[in-house]
Amino acid sequence: MKRLQIPIESTTLPNGLKVVVAPDSTAPVVTLGIYYKIGFRLEPQGRSGFAHLFEHMMFQGSANAPKMHHIKLINSSGGLLNGSTHYDVTNYYESVPSNALDRVLWLEADRMRALKVDDENLRNQRDVVKEEVRVNVMNQPYGGFPWLDLPPVAFRNWANAHNFYGDFADLDAADLADVQSFFKTYYVPNNAVLLILGDVKPGEGLKLAAKYFSDIPAGPPPPFADPAEPQQKEERRGNVEEKFGTLPAMAIGYNIPQRRTIEWNAMALLDQALHGGRAGRIYRDLVLEKQIAVEADGGIDDIFGYNGPTQMVTRILHKPEMSTEKTLAAFDAAIREMQASPISDDELNQLKVKWRSDYYSTLEGGRGGMPRYGLMHLLACFTLFDNDPMLVNSILEGFEAVKPAEIQGVAQKYLRPENRAIVFRTPAAGNGKKEAA
Repeated sequence: MKRLQIPIESTTLPNGLKVVVAPDSTAPVVTLGIYYKIGFRLEPQGRSGFAHLFEHMMFQGSANAPKMHHIKLINSSGGLLNGSTHYDVTNYYESVPSNALDRVLWLEADRMRALKVDDENLRNQRDVVKEEVRVNVMNQPYGGFPWLDLPPVAFRNWANAHNFYGDFADLDAADLADVQSFFKTYYVPNNAVLLILGDVKPGEGLKLAAKYFSDIPAGPPPPFADPAEPQQKEERRGNVEEKFGTLPAMAIGYNIPQRRTIEWNAMALLDQALHGGRAGRIYRDLVLEKQIAVEADGGIDDIFGYNGPTQMVTRILHKPEMSTEKTLAAFDAAIREMQASPISDDELNQLKVKWRSDYYSTLEGGRGGMPRYGLMHLLACFTLFDNDPMLVNSILEGFEAVKPAEIQGVAQKYLRPENRAIVFRTPAAGNGKKEAA
């Protein structure tokens, strides 16, 4: 396979800010992102929800850009912007016509240097976050299933197991000093990477990055708790009541190998075999053939975007007349089939073609109308987690080298009951029943 040749130039400023430029002059548009190495998993104990809270706080104004000014300037330039919180990073990104690059860099530098953190903004955004949880999770059918339900059952380390939206008590207890401390600790240049993609020459991009960011002082290296998990030796189970939905559900999560290992490569293709949409073995067995489940999907979410323990998760909604035991037995039968014998060379070749196609789609794909988001995200993760943005051109080679016996090996080693957690989501009594006229 011919190696990718995406042009990339990178440097590290004296204050520790990593800068990555990926030029592409096919359209007069530039996408800029800043990724801070602070996400759900990395927030300090007693401060649950702070990573997500700060995603909101960062849009509340800075020293030279009053509240809403950042958004108005990007929109008036014909651009789009957003932010998101992940397990190990929080990102902020904009896509604008390339002649607005200076403006965007100035805005991002201003809020890195001097975010407006005051009592009014804290109160407002704390309430916004709590309402978001109520609307999008607590009052939705299967809200938070399984990404909020499974971690407390699967993990023993608080870093991986806590409610990532934040305990309301932690959010309510936060005062202005706590929030200012969080900002000064994690939102520093030596804990971030700046990415500039699109219609910009590499030399120009690096020069502009230095112009706007080099005078922002570095902070002490941020403290991070060790997210490592103790070795699991038993199957773990939990139960959650489903308040709105009518179908019983379950989520099965298996711990996966450490990133950038041979086993990790094989696990990714095993995941593809099991969860490759309607062609995946889980969907085929449980939905199409045995007709036990109504929905069956899952996989390793954002495999390149994790830098700590994570799982391959299968999510199943099954028919009420099918027992939990029968549904789990059908799932286990599909797993045993993967363990019993190596997959054929033909199936493996198909998995690799699909994996390669999906990777290319990620590189070319946008998000919310933003071009190059996928490439930006990969470059950021490879830079922050592996200190090597050039991995974007070579990472596929490890997956292309996987052999059938290696997939069978990781199925046998990792897809065992003592390496998994299961959450059962049971509809509340009376769900789906009509009231008498």
